[in-house]
Amino acid sequence: MKKRFKWWLILLATVLPLALLPRCISLRMSDEKVRSYFANRKDQPSFHFLKVNQRSVHYATIGADTLPTVVFVHGSPGSWDAFIAFFKDSSLYRQARLVSVDRLGFGKSGLGNPAPSLKEQAAVLAPLLRPGKSGQLPILVGHSLGGPVIARLAMDYPQRVGGLILVAPSIDPALEKWEWYRQVGKFFLVRQWLPVEMDVSNQEILPLRQELNRMRSGWRKIRVPVTVIQGEEDRMVPPGNAVFARRVLVNAPLKVVMVPGMNHFIPWRRPDLIKNAIRSHLGEDRIPH
Repeated sequence: MKKRFKWWLILLATVLPLALLPRCISLRMSDEKVRSYFANRKDQPSFHFLKVNQRSVHYATIGADTLPTVVFVHGSPGSWDAFIAFFKDSSLYRQARLVSVDRLGFGKSGLGNPAPSLKEQAAVLAPLLRPGKSGQLPILVGHSLGGPVIARLAMDYPQRVGGLILVAPSIDPALEKWEWYRQVGKFFLVRQWLPVEMDVSNQEILPLRQELNRMRSGWRKIRVPVTVIQGEEDRMVPPGNAVFARRVLVNAPLKVVMVPGMNHFIPWRRPDLIKNAIRSHLGEDRIPH
């Protein structure tokens, strides 16, 4: 009885603060803020939708289609604008065509309708991976949960991927912890008060360990150059994920960059590391598939 009472208290303590949050709250930038961000700039991003398997994927792009392509995939929660600062760097988008997506369930890619399956997420992004006029295969950049998504792309569509940059990636199933508050987040009552992006995030993180286990046999299929950038002080995605990458990427040229004192938020605190990795990949010789 005491145990049951304790769990009811935990549930109540979780639900009450959430009840004060407006359901419509959004973590992504509004269209107006995006326009303001690029105001008075000669080069502007363009926005597109791609329909795949009855789902619609929204993405932003900047840079000439004659250049090699770099595709950014955000974490959980998130949206394409997690990489918006990269779209303002003319030295980068004059070297590569930049593409940043809203993953399924986020932004304008069916907000509130997630795809917990990493295989499904990879399948809807695969049509974006075209060599284009440059003839070079795209470089993929994935932060946090975006990491296993791009790894799955390399496993399932090896002929379309030129290289991977895994930034604080959640890839080791053994390091996916059981978190009690995520279990609470499954309750119908709680979900009604969660901001939509947080609800979607919870729905895709709950089965993540099983999804990563399904990828175990696929890591040896990856043969393209891979860079892992990992913060040594990351409390959200433990540094052990970089150790896992060394263990499973047995057929891929691998570079691991461990960043002292760095937490999980590398794209915002150390974007230079990602840009350096992109430029390095763009200059590397491609390995035949």
